[in-house]
Amino acid sequence: MAAISLQGITKNWGQAQAVKGVDFEVKSGNFTVLLGPSGCGKSTTLRLIAGLDTPSSGSIRIGQREVTHLPPAQRKISMVFQSYALFPHLSVRDNILFGVRVRREPRQHHASRLARVAEILGLAPLLERRPSQLSGGQQQRVALGRAIIADAPVCLMDEPLSNLDAQLRQEMRREIRALQQQLGMTMIYVTHDQTEAMSMADQVILLRDGKIEQDAPPAQLYAQPATEFAARFIGTPPMNIVPLVQTNGGLAIEGSAGQAITPGRADEQWNLGLRPEHIRLADSGVAAAVHGVEYFGADTIIGARVGTATLLVRAPGQLDLRAGDPVRLAWQASDQYFFDRHSGMRRH
Repeated sequence: MAAISLQGITKNWGQAQAVKGVDFEVKSGNFTVLLGPSGCGKSTTLRLIAGLDTPSSGSIRIGQREVTHLPPAQRKISMVFQSYALFPHLSVRDNILFGVRVRREPRQHHASRLARVAEILGLAPLLERRPSQLSGGQQQRVALGRAIIADAPVCLMDEPLSNLDAQLRQEMRREIRALQQQLGMTMIYVTHDQTEAMSMADQVILLRDGKIEQDAPPAQLYAQPATEFAARFIGTPPMNIVPLVQTNGGLAIEGSAGQAITPGRADEQWNLGLRPEHIRLADSGVAAAVHGVEYFGADTIIGARVGTATLLVRAPGQLDLRAGDPVRLAWQASDQYFFDRHSGMRRH
């Protein structure tokens, strides 16, 4: 199976630069997610890999081939779009077979390949229907089927689940991941949804303003964020980031009555990072006052004022707390993250 390599890729639109010197590699058979907020360059990067746009500089390799200036048809890839791009006047059968027919692949193999794809995706009973007769999830499966039947070693997906409701997105996440593992495809998947990235990916490439913020497996991205941006983008609710100020004992949360968080030097300007799930309500710890409470069934999110900062705390179950109630917060020193206030880079 093909691996993908990008070296020094940039893309300019007039004076604006959408992609700024991106370098990364995708291993063969790997499920890689391009993750980031709107406008960060993830879809543009995918289009450059697909050949739908041409980079302003840099090179793209798929397997052992340099494909930077090759048209999409010569890159041996398949693609699934956000809109599904199904032909409304064609049946499911003809939509799936459309690509192989356009490429004039031998007709004697069409029936067996279609049967295999239909069985994998559960589309066999639907082959004669039109797209308008299908649910959103079924239409998504047809789009996947058209990509799978191409037998391309690389599959690119551009936010394919964004048009589905929450429950169906969850089901399709599992199906797409299982399908990728079953077929051993090299897959690059674009999304702004961190849940999709964390639950599906072998590797996550987090983009920000056209640059790579961090490239790591999901577990590492969560446990070892390289920057404040990465720390807050991954996790629900996001990581608490609060500024530390110099006290007689060291660096502490401004206005808090607790002891210093870290000895620190007087010239250091750090922010403290704490994930809500790492903070617990305790009999002793940092004094705080409840600011707000949100109940979600399995857990409760508590907003607590500590000095001049507000910390979100994720606690299991339902808690009988109201705004203004005094509480104490505790956490392990090993769960603290420190970031340089100016660069945003992680210090510890």
